[in-house]
Amino acid sequence: MKEKIHPKYGAATITCACGNVIETGSTKKDIKVEICSKCHPFYTGVQRFVDSGGRVDRFKRKYGLQ
Repeated sequence: MKEKIHPKYGAATITCACGNVIETGSTKKDIKVEICSKCHPFYTGVQRFVDSGGRVDRFKRKYGLQ
């Protein structure tokens, strides 16, 4: 590998919106996510309504479903 062209790899903290904190390695120090394995419906078996950027409201307004 060439020297001095690769980013620094170090400890990182991933923080989920549900409050779960995961320690891992990455080129970024802090990473914030909306859904993790602790709260994702696939892993928990519980369906959770997630509105990403108001898409549901926009859809309802567009098609008059309110």
